[in-house]
Amino acid sequence: MPDEQNITHDYIIDFIRASLPPSEPRLLKLERYAHEHGVPIVQKEVASFLQVLCRIHKPMRVLEIGTAIGYSSLLMLGSLPRGAQITTIERDERMAQIARENIAQFGCSGQIDVLSADADVLLEALDGPYDMIFMDGAKAHYIYFLPHCIRLLRPGGVLVTDNILYGGMVASRELLVRRKITIVKRLKKYIAALCSDTRLETSLLSIGDGVAVSYKKAEE
Repeated sequence: MPDEQNITHDYIIDFIRASLPPSEPRLLKLERYAHEHGVPIVQKEVASFLQVLCRIHKPMRVLEIGTAIGYSSLLMLGSLPRGAQITTIERDERMAQIARENIAQFGCSGQIDVLSADADVLLEALDGPYDMIFMDGAKAHYIYFLPHCIRLLRPGGVLVTDNILYGGMVASRELLVRRKITIVKRLKKYIAALCSDTRLETSLLSIGDGVAVSYKKAEE
């Protein structure tokens, strides 16, 4: 996958990916397209994690921030209960149109709604509640998306955030690339906000490029 950052030993990643079953043919076609065209999509171990989490949590309403070519929406939908709906936000209209075409080819246009707009603006206008939110958009904006996500997420809902370790740069100054300093600083603020917010219980996982899983507690 393009621009892939490994945050753990290559031999562990190779073993995990070799152990997981291959994607179904239509998803595999999207994976190849992403690789050939430099489109970032979730890494294989994160894709597997999302599928299992969807089957365990059984969300009926899912919000995704960062559609790209529609890969993760289609991936999740295959593990959701019958009748589940996904709303996904993509700021790049060209990419959003590619996603709509891919979703239509899967016959899933009625279950996945692609909204093309800046998430900063659109999140303010959305109404919840959502059972699950998958955050995989502009990393520097995660900290600004968070208040909206907490508002939109139902008590008992789950927020999943991808790429939180950003190639390990969030955890180690030795890996830090100068032009990425602002993104890394904001990701650190985001992680701190997740872990300190009393409305959430958060676990940080070192799979893929780093994943955070946050559970919204019941309102007292």
